[in-house]
Amino acid sequence: MKIRVINGPNLNMLGIREPDIYGSQTYSDLVDMISKHADRIGIEVEVLQSNHEGDLVDMIQECYGNIDGIVINPGAYTHTSVAIYDAAKAVSIPMIEVHISDVDSREAFRQISYIRAACIKTITGHGFKVYTEAIDFLTTYIKENS
Repeated sequence: MKIRVINGPNLNMLGIREPDIYGSQTYSDLVDMISKHADRIGIEVEVLQSNHEGDLVDMIQECYGNIDGIVINPGAYTHTSVAIYDAAKAVSIPMIEVHISDVDSREAFRQISYIRAACIKTITGHGFKVYTEAIDFLTTYIKENS
């Protein structure tokens, strides 16, 4: 089983950006945690990040025919990008939206999620654990629905 984890803008700044919200662990720490978890459960995982909307669309489109599931944290594009939503709908691959912080209890503009309608589940507010929770859920979902 192959899962792609796609991270959007500013996630490369973890550990620097608002540590009171996102914690002090770095993006490298996140990638390492995801890789170790995937090894433990016996799946292939690819972790990608970009600050550019078109790159994220390309990353989703490249999954078609190659990837079994997607975990996505679109960052600020969660609240603005119809293009990312359209790409997700086009590939029809099971996708889970994740956010390190509890976006539902933050600023009003963060209450809007375009990608959510294309996802089978959303997990927020559990720190880095949202990624392992999403991978576990997605792995089970794919096995049960293949």
